[in-house]
Amino acid sequence: MSVTDPHNGQSAVDVDSQETREWMDALAAVIEREGPERAHFLLEQLLEEARQNSIDLPFSANTGYVNTIEPTEEARCPGNIEIEERLRAYMRWNAMAMVVKANRHHPEDGGDLGGHIGSFASLAHMFGAGFNHFWHAESENHGGDCLYIQGHVSPGVYARAYLEGRLTEEQLLHFRQEVDGKGLSSYPHPKLMPEFWQFPTVSMGLGPLMAIYQARFLKYLHARGIANTENRKVWVFCGDGEMDEVESLGAISLAAREKLDNLIFVVNCNLQRLDGPVRGNGKIIQELEGEFRGSGWNVIKLLWGSNWDPLLARDKDGALRKIMMETLDGDYQAFKANDGAYVRKHFFGRDPKALELVAHMTDDEIWNLRRGGHDPHKVYAAYHRAVNHKDQPTVLLIKTVKGFGMGKSGEGKNTVHQTKKLTDEDIKIFRDRFNLPIPDSELPKIPFYKPADDTPEMQYLHERRKALGGYLPKRRVKADESFTVPSLETFKAVLEPTAEGREISTTQAYVRFLTQLLRDQALGPRVVPILVDEARTFGMEGLFRQVGIYNPAGQQYTPVDKDQVMYYKEDKAGQILQEGINEAGGMSSWIAAATSYSTSNRIMVPFYVYYSMFGFQRVGDLAWAAGDMQARGFLLGGTSGRTTLNGEGLQHEDGHSHILAGTIPNCISYDPTFAHEVGVILHHGLKRMVEKQDNVFYYLTLLNENYAMPGLTAGTEDQIIKGMYLCKPGAKGDKRVQLLGSGTILRESIAAQALLEKDWGVAADVWSCPSFNELTRDGQDADRWNLLHSTEQQRVPFVAQQLEKHVGPVVASTDYMKAYAEQIRPFIPKGRTYRVLGTDGFGRSDFRSKLREHFEVNRHYIVIAALRSLADEGAIPMAKVTEAIQKYGIKTDKVNPLYA
Repeated sequence: MSVTDPHNGQSAVDVDSQETREWMDALAAVIEREGPERAHFLLEQLLEEARQNSIDLPFSANTGYVNTIEPTEEARCPGNIEIEERLRAYMRWNAMAMVVKANRHHPEDGGDLGGHIGSFASLAHMFGAGFNHFWHAESENHGGDCLYIQGHVSPGVYARAYLEGRLTEEQLLHFRQEVDGKGLSSYPHPKLMPEFWQFPTVSMGLGPLMAIYQARFLKYLHARGIANTENRKVWVFCGDGEMDEVESLGAISLAAREKLDNLIFVVNCNLQRLDGPVRGNGKIIQELEGEFRGSGWNVIKLLWGSNWDPLLARDKDGALRKIMMETLDGDYQAFKANDGAYVRKHFFGRDPKALELVAHMTDDEIWNLRRGGHDPHKVYAAYHRAVNHKDQPTVLLIKTVKGFGMGKSGEGKNTVHQTKKLTDEDIKIFRDRFNLPIPDSELPKIPFYKPADDTPEMQYLHERRKALGGYLPKRRVKADESFTVPSLETFKAVLEPTAEGREISTTQAYVRFLTQLLRDQALGPRVVPILVDEARTFGMEGLFRQVGIYNPAGQQYTPVDKDQVMYYKEDKAGQILQEGINEAGGMSSWIAAATSYSTSNRIMVPFYVYYSMFGFQRVGDLAWAAGDMQARGFLLGGTSGRTTLNGEGLQHEDGHSHILAGTIPNCISYDPTFAHEVGVILHHGLKRMVEKQDNVFYYLTLLNENYAMPGLTAGTEDQIIKGMYLCKPGAKGDKRVQLLGSGTILRESIAAQALLEKDWGVAADVWSCPSFNELTRDGQDADRWNLLHSTEQQRVPFVAQQLEKHVGPVVASTDYMKAYAEQIRPFIPKGRTYRVLGTDGFGRSDFRSKLREHFEVNRHYIVIAALRSLADEGAIPMAKVTEAIQKYGIKTDKVNPLYA
């Protein structure tokens, strides 16, 4: 006799079958008389005893290739399965029709809008069970469940909403045709359908990652008494191929560690990814079972439908179970791409005993042996078990067929994911497979089908959603609650000049602002400080004791620094989210908090601070998703710029995050130099995002350099927000230049101002430009207006407005790539020379002064650039430039920093 390893399907020889039988009988007796809990305890004791006796081979985290829930343990579905099956057929048809119509009826535009049929076909039963029996909408008595819907199945969700009367036939006819405002987005996009989709999920892997932190944030809200979230669930639909994305599995240990029993993953295991099998030579379900169970999750496998149960009951010697385990995924795919005779020969035919089990069945009956995901009773039972499980997150590994019901055109085939055009014969087969009441004469039109409102199906559809609080998916656009942001004067600690001899950094200014905001009785509790293990770097360790670090288990140990004022304090109701060394996790927590106004009807104000180099560059896809989700909050890139992190080097020095931030339309970004700029910008952001509930989020870069702060000049607040104000006017003089700067390099421009006047008799006005991105957007907006309104009064970009009364060439210098400040070139007043200095190239480690010399952005290079610009305009001799180069020891033959 041989036994099969449930993990790898390999057989091992049983050298004493009688002894094995005795052990098995003993275990069965314990289960029968004392229950599974006692049996589990005894097995754990045996394993521990084995380890104590040096039997240290690892035991598998896998179970057999069968359903986790025995037929006798299945909760029975209380619904009308017959009606649900008919409704499901209508939805399948309408989803298919939507995609096929979009790709068949527009030859003038190429007739190809894309779309997907196969994915929804594989999980229609899973959606049916959820929508009919489990998924709560937001109502008076329930905060609503969160649904992370697999992106490629959007046609199926639209098809359901059409039957519910939430979408019109015209909208379905405009699937993937959004420009004129009538259409439906290709995938879940809150930005494009703000009252429908909650979460963007089609950037593979981000949905699972964001959902874990969303579930954790719901627990956070409840623990802090901000919202009652105890009955809410987060449901996450993923494809088995999607689980190869590192983000999909990257945070599953967090979910188990924090006992997120409000989290349910549903992995649609149709064994196919976009181009072919997920694990042709393996078993993806077994692999995922090991991953999740090993991380502490509750794992429920649903592999086989009800008509397999009699066969498994008669499989006394395990021949069928052995074949199930040893068959590879690539073969399972081939079975569904062929027919019953093929399955009889190549599956059951692997063992005469298994073949005997189906001897009484026809080929058609064998072909109709369903996988578990296409059995409504089994799916209901799996969901029921999941929602009632406590103290662990649950993953449902549900086996399906990709393209179920699509027949020869795609069912189980490698090409099914790309299938979006069906032949007339395919459509007829589809109609017949699901018994749709559409006559042959209508089939060429591929009509949408919707029963009359008074039919039993439609009444049942609405009754089920009424019982669950309303329709889904549905998104809240604004929170019902409101707050008044404290006045700007409240933050005077960062607005006033620093005392003589005192120096601070803009990071310290941010911390002072945040500390003051936390003291506000109304808004303070809604602040969510988010850290990724760099609190001490940013001088924020004082918050540990002040508001505590959230930990659902509290602090069960005595911290090593307990005797210090700023000790490491964890608390069940802590306010800080400390994510460890984990930027993706920090960003996901920030997104959950930044969209809480929508998901939980609670306005929260997240502040996520991190090394700026590890922000948009590392989690840019999440930042883009945040824009799609209409997130509201603050991202703060600390120790920013290419030349500020003396000693850290190439991997840490950021010279391009503002360029990346500028690619996200609703991200408002600033590179402030002074404390008062930080205060004004943060306050303005609060006014927009909290009071006005504008759908924007803010990115600020912060510095770790200490210097004296000049304080706010009254009347410049609006100019700071627009991106540019005159911070240090120059002396009187005929020869004049305009120096623009931001962040740390603005101070080099101020130093250059003094050198120009002292050494060369040139006056310079210095402009602080906290946001070249905002200046660019303003200029582009004015340019567009002027293009489209040629006969009306032309708009003047803000840059031009600021500079038009200040003569002379313009030199812009930042700690970022030249492209950052180059953006405003078209908006500089005509006839003026515009020269840009920046930090193109890889960063490196050294002192700040050496780095600024290396990247050619220090005060001497600014002076050279100003003199050359004056010479180009004929205001001074070109020889003066050469003289200055010699005076400041500029190395003219060194390698361009871009290539160094």
